[in-house]
Amino acid sequence: MSVQANAQEKASADKSLQGRLQGLSLSGKEPIQIESDKLEVRESDNVAIFSGNVTVVQGPTMLKAGKMTVYYVKGGGGSAATGSANIDRLEVDDKVYVKSNTQVATGDRGTFDMKTEMLVLTGKEVVLSEGSNVLVGCKLTVQMKSGQATVDGCKKGESGNGRVMMSITPGSAPGAAGQKQQ
Repeated sequence: MSVQANAQEKASADKSLQGRLQGLSLSGKEPIQIESDKLEVRESDNVAIFSGNVTVVQGPTMLKAGKMTVYYVKGGGGSAATGSANIDRLEVDDKVYVKSNTQVATGDRGTFDMKTEMLVLTGKEVVLSEGSNVLVGCKLTVQMKSGQATVDGCKKGESGNGRVMMSITPGSAPGAAGQKQQ
């Protein structure tokens, strides 16, 4: 097999994974709408803290949490008070819920690093679902650029047996709705 064929297979696999996980993406390109019960801005610390029923909508992606802290790039210009500063990372806590297109992910807390485009969702039980297909662990890490994802199981003695659990229903993948098996 040639090097070019290997590269084409890898690119095809990466595109497939990215298509499956892009529903959990956030990007710096689309406008973001944020609502919460309270907003505290600490301009000198380059931080904005949204608390109480936080809802973030960007394109088809919606994130809900009890609290979201936005860390802005220091010395990056702009203002944390007006949201015009460049975002370094987001941290969300208190029952995190992320939904986009056909995927839903839940956990206790999460971070999104804007520079590396890395999403990490953690908790006592992290659940990623798409229709009736469910994946359960304690840590979900998604590299948005490549679509590569890893799920770590829970440590023994906490809330599980140290393993990842996956439940798949044949024919339930997106696009398979009209295909019935006989």
